[in-house]
Amino acid sequence: MISCLRAAGVEVAEEHVAVWDDLREGWSAGPGRALRLAAAEARLFTRRPRGFDALVVGYPGHLDLPAARRAARGRPVVFNPLVSLADTLVGDRGRFRPGSLAAGALERIDLRAFRSADLVVADTEAHAHFLGPLTGRDDIAVCFVGAEDRLFTPGWAPREPFTALFVGKLIPLQGVETILAAARAVPDIDFRVVGSGQLDALLAERPPNVDHVPWIEYEQLPGEIHAAGCALGIFGTTAKAQRVIPNKAFQALASGAPLITADTPAARELLVDGESALLTPAGDADALADTIRRLAGDAGLARRIGTGGRATYERAASEAVLGRRWRALIEGLL
Repeated sequence: MISCLRAAGVEVAEEHVAVWDDLREGWSAGPGRALRLAAAEARLFTRRPRGFDALVVGYPGHLDLPAARRAARGRPVVFNPLVSLADTLVGDRGRFRPGSLAAGALERIDLRAFRSADLVVADTEAHAHFLGPLTGRDDIAVCFVGAEDRLFTPGWAPREPFTALFVGKLIPLQGVETILAAARAVPDIDFRVVGSGQLDALLAERPPNVDHVPWIEYEQLPGEIHAAGCALGIFGTTAKAQRVIPNKAFQALASGAPLITADTPAARELLVDGESALLTPAGDADALADTIRRLAGDAGLARRIGTGGRATYERAASEAVLGRRWRALIEGLL
């Protein structure tokens, strides 16, 4: 978002206090982390930036809205949440039981954050339609996530042997169990899983054709995508999986690599099966295996899908396109 705005001629100044930036495990909890988060919020609450037209709070800024409203001093506040905390931690990841005190607290945080912003921007139309009734708003705007053009550029040149690449956190939304089942169905095709998370245990007994790398540096991702036979998106069957287009999908499209991902309402907002990606039913390991085998055996199809995906990215999700969209949304408040 910051890169898009700057490319669109917007001056962006960041007010940021690091809490998770240096940690590979991301949102893990604990007393020490809670204290760091509280200290960061306190520091943000005392800041008084000057000379700006609007204040934008990005993901995961649900707790930052009170500080943002105070710092804005009457200027518009824009919230780009990406997710509902309650939907993510209760419904999607199952960290808390529905109806529990923790679930209720997350719902209240969501509600307060969404209602405190002058404009809320969701990542897909499907997500906006879900978040609206959840938060009592009927004015949620939409802007795709996109990818960083400085890193993710055309250059797909797959190495031998053909390898299906998955990059991401191992959480239910991703459908890792579907990917592993597909790998078992096509033992002659290599898979590479990059990432770790909640479902790490599934990799403990992975089939021999699956290589697992828990972590690589962000700047190395383009090289991974360029070298892969295809990039895998998400295949989870949770409700949230139907509403999102993950960052990895945009990165694959930007890199010109053929993308295989689940056929969902969100994916259909951007992708056309057989033209810009290959779409398979969510949670269907056999269908995924068949699609990967078809792509591995048809270099012409792989090139066409990769080229079509890059064209779709340039038309609908490049930094130039999203920068104009973001600028127009913010200027509409001024």
